Amino acid sequence: MNNSVPNNFFSKLGRSVLAHRRLVVIVWVLLFLAGGVAAGKVVSRLSYNFATPGQPGYVASQQILRHFGNGGQNPPAIAVIAGVDNATTPTVANALTSVAQQYPSIRFVDSFNAPGLDLLQHGDEVVYLFGGPPTSLAPSTVPNQITARLSHDLPTLHVALTGEAQLASAGKSSGFGVLAETIIAGVGALAILAFVFASVLAIIPLVIAAVSILATFLILLGLSYLTSVAFVVEFLVSLIGLGIAIDYSLLIVTRWREERGNGLDNRDAILMSMATAGRSVALSGVTVAVGLLALIVLPVPLLRSTGIGGVLIPVISIAVVLTLLPVLLSLVGERLDWPHRKIAQGGSPTWHRIGTFITSHAWPSLIFAGVLIVIFALPIFGIRLGQDQAGSQSSSTPAALTYHALLRAGYMPGILSPMEVIEQPSQAAHVTSMVRSTPGIVGAAHPNGLSGTRSGLADVIAIPNVETVNSANFAPVNALDSLAQHHPSIIGVAGLGPNDLDSTNAIYGQTPLMLGIIAILTFLLLSTALRSIILAIKAVIVNLFSLAATFGILTWFWQSGHLSKLIFGIPATGAITFWIPISTFAFLFGLSMDYEVFILTRIREEYDVTKSTQTAIINGLSRTGKLVTSAALILFLAFASLASAPLTDIRVLATGLGIGILVDATIIRGIAVPALIQLFGRLNWWVPTWWPNRAPNETSGASAAPPISTPVAR
Repeated sequence: MNNSVPNNFFSKLGRSVLAHRRLVVIVWVLLFLAGGVAAGKVVSRLSYNFATPGQPGYVASQQILRHFGNGGQNPPAIAVIAGVDNATTPTVANALTSVAQQYPSIRFVDSFNAPGLDLLQHGDEVVYLFGGPPTSLAPSTVPNQITARLSHDLPTLHVALTGEAQLASAGKSSGFGVLAETIIAGVGALAILAFVFASVLAIIPLVIAAVSILATFLILLGLSYLTSVAFVVEFLVSLIGLGIAIDYSLLIVTRWREERGNGLDNRDAILMSMATAGRSVALSGVTVAVGLLALIVLPVPLLRSTGIGGVLIPVISIAVVLTLLPVLLSLVGERLDWPHRKIAQGGSPTWHRIGTFITSHAWPSLIFAGVLIVIFALPIFGIRLGQDQAGSQSSSTPAALTYHALLRAGYMPGILSPMEVIEQPSQAAHVTSMVRSTPGIVGAAHPNGLSGTRSGLADVIAIPNVETVNSANFAPVNALDSLAQHHPSIIGVAGLGPNDLDSTNAIYGQTPLMLGIIAILTFLLLSTALRSIILAIKAVIVNLFSLAATFGILTWFWQSGHLSKLIFGIPATGAITFWIPISTFAFLFGLSMDYEVFILTRIREEYDVTKSTQTAIINGLSRTGKLVTSAALILFLAFASLASAPLTDIRVLATGLGIGILVDATIIRGIAVPALIQLFGRLNWWVPTWWPNRAPNETSGASAAPPISTPVAR
């Protein structure tokens, strides 16, 4: 063995897996095959529960579900019967009664059993179809069956369907599908890898990604028997898992080729890449896991399960990359590295020039990057939290055409988001009167029969004047909540609006705690690994600026609609769904820190050799710049593929993640980070005398660093 190979944990791990190559391959092949079987079963076990335990709207919603079996926080589908007049009214009433008897799990509320709601205007009869909780991303097919039956029973009238779920699905039940999206992203990743390696070696990272993804699905299946797993995890495991596994493989394989170019034999090159790049992979994966694991402090099961399930992605990727990848490189690495290409000993000439320019013009570079970040971040001050408003959905789908026809008929936008006020049956008339006079409520009624009273609970349906789906339109919700607080006869208020308000309060009330956990743990990890206090603090702060820019662009892109219409054909959403910013933050904080770790660990390594900050930056960028750019493009392709999903929310999440990766890999890591390191000079390498993992010859608290402005000290 070459004596230059560091004798650390990762090189020892490399020796161990190379000594047991057959066992390693057998284990991962078995997990791969089992994961292929598990992937098909996981989908049926995913949760679509947007619960906010302990919040008033959720508590009321659960009571409604227990007594009525439907409704609550689940917005109703809306069947619209057009052309109703005095002659056809009895026929319509009979048809609704007949269909309601065939679908006892659905609660029908219409102008016949709830006249106070004014659900018949200008010949358009609105029929609320309250159903149970969703069981998939696609809306329930039962409302379509009911609409078809009504169309059959009312051949002379036009029957159509709309509603929040129908509008959100954009008229489709599915997109390309997760498998197809992953394949598309994989093909794009292969093209980038082929460009980077210029050899058949490009296939190895894809093999690692395939094993990582299916192994993660296997563990995810087991996890689903212990706790609920959010539906979004299916997308994240497939596409983010693809990007992360390839990125980590790319880092190690690139270092392996570099060490082969430096003259090491295959075994020593593997061990050297494990000792250096393998250490960076482990650190990167842990930072991603920290960001996701912090989601568990939020009192929202959807986000908690997203965090728990999401943590599996980097953890499994680390395990596969640090065990199976060295074995593959030892078995087929040299044969697949064909046609051979001479490795540039100094790294990428382009990034060498970029590093030289930035370090020579540190202040102008930092100011340029700072101005861009500020411009991008400005729209964040106008961000609204909530769900997409109906106007943001495609205007050409049947659901959207039906909704706009309702608006033309005189219905208010709040027709889509009715609220339910529950009370004892003896108080129903009194509560109905109070609700009807509440500001922002345009209609209220206690439906007759089982539609309004079941199992000792009465339910008053209230229609707000606005679609209560985001923070700009919560006034009617707040008004009803205030009414409930001052009148003991009201048990609770439920509906889409109360649910969104509850979710916003539950999530963002705990955000400071989550941010604190992420910042502290990330600082401890980086400061120990990099042996630098300044670099760790800088990494955390710069990451926050990167995220601010991402959210600003996301707000401008979707909420204001400046690019959503052009790219996706979707008008301004008017708000960003409450769970998207916090999920984007958790994933992006870790993913962008990946690139920070890739760059800083190499700069630290170069500094340990040269003792020159400027030389370390230039050499570090020349070695990692192309790698980070390629890795970012691969992840971006994964998110672009994810954006083909049928739901607007998934598209918004994918857009935020994709934009964040590009902003971070270019402006932040490509310009701001090297400029800051250059300006800090020797301060970058200061650590207290008591700091763990501190080298004996490093600058300590006992010797003051020269002023930052001293160029010689850099």
